[in-house]
Amino acid sequence: MIQAVRRYQKFLSNLVLGITICLLAINFDAPAQSHNLSSASINSPIDTSISLATYQQQAEAELLAQNNLISQSSNFTRFAAILSGDEVYPSPVSTTAGGAVGAALNGNRLVVRGGFYNLSSALRDYATDPLTPPNPKVTSGVHIHQGAANANGPFQYALQIQVNSDGLSGKVKGEYELTDAQLQALNSGGLYVDIHTKSNRAGELRGILKVQS
Repeated sequence: MIQAVRRYQKFLSNLVLGITICLLAINFDAPAQSHNLSSASINSPIDTSISLATYQQQAEAELLAQNNLISQSSNFTRFAAILSGDEVYPSPVSTTAGGAVGAALNGNRLVVRGGFYNLSSALRDYATDPLTPPNPKVTSGVHIHQGAANANGPFQYALQIQVNSDGLSGKVKGEYELTDAQLQALNSGGLYVDIHTKSNRAGELRGILKVQS
């Protein structure tokens, strides 16, 4: 009887050990969740939020470094924009492209970080395809404009762009000293980010910068 009990206990021990090894193997083989904005990682709302959080953290870290801020909660305000073709005004754009922008504000200092993926074509090149009349401040195909969701507003800033090798995805960044009028517009949902491409010269993606809690 005692030997039977011992054999049963050994069987249970081996069973538990085997299950544990299997679970560890599954965990080690599973791919890590990407926190980078890419065509593979932002195709669902969950992935968009993960990437957006990453860009917000990058903007906050840069702002903290610049201002030597101590409190990460009371000294700046967070903003975010999800970029989509549906937000383009007045005619939404049918596109599989997308993007996200996170921003941090301290006083009038705004730091922006973000990215985009799967554009329908390369970004519009304002050196070879300029505005009429040309605007020397428009130095890239990604801009901040002043305007509400149901309006097109004037250009405010161009963002710096790092394009990936595919020419259809990449990252954006910018750091600006806002005027009081721009600051008021930002706090009231009156600044938006848009991305202009060669096939959608007026804009392929757009999103309002909104305050985050």
